[in-house]
Amino acid sequence: MRRALLLAAALGLAGCGQKTLSLPADPIDRAATCGVVAAAEARSATANIKAALPIEAQGRILHYALLAGNQPDGFSIERASNVSKRMPELEANITGGKWQDLAPACAAAYPETATSEVELPSGRYDALIGCDEVAHFLTEALERQEVQYGKELGDYATLRRKLESQITPGLHARAGSDVAKQQVERRKAMAGMVKRGNPALVAQQCVKKFG
Repeated sequence: MRRALLLAAALGLAGCGQKTLSLPADPIDRAATCGVVAAAEARSATANIKAALPIEAQGRILHYALLAGNQPDGFSIERASNVSKRMPELEANITGGKWQDLAPACAAAYPETATSEVELPSGRYDALIGCDEVAHFLTEALERQEVQYGKELGDYATLRRKLESQITPGLHARAGSDVAKQQVERRKAMAGMVKRGNPALVAQQCVKKFG
């Protein structure tokens, strides 16, 4: 899973062609396609295509995987990972075509990605648990790029250490000592955070409030 997330976060994309493209009907491929488009947009906006993308751009790419992972009963890391795995597989076909034309379709399909002002949940434990889950996800996605994102990874590690003791009482109040039930609560909290916007921006707010 970590390698799949890394591939999604580190896609180096360039170039375009003439092939007309459309969003796939399959939800995994659709999210992966929009993630590739977001990566292509970010790369096209940089002077050095080999340079690390800003953390906000990485978050925007990963947001599509997170949105696909949202299910009625909570967040599914398996679905999010499947999106990340598909991104490098779809990359060549997308960047070899008119990928720019897909941007409006992606914006319409995933309006949550347009959110620039992020607000954390008003419920304290929802915010605490959600922040821990987002920081965990981003850590796994970016940990092999520590040179490029060392500051952010350090912030996430500090945040998670501070949250650990605060989260436990809330989890026990909601789910008791049953680990499986606690995981359900974590998935629900993550699902709520995913809807709030770019995970990198969400994490920034978490660090600001709890870090």
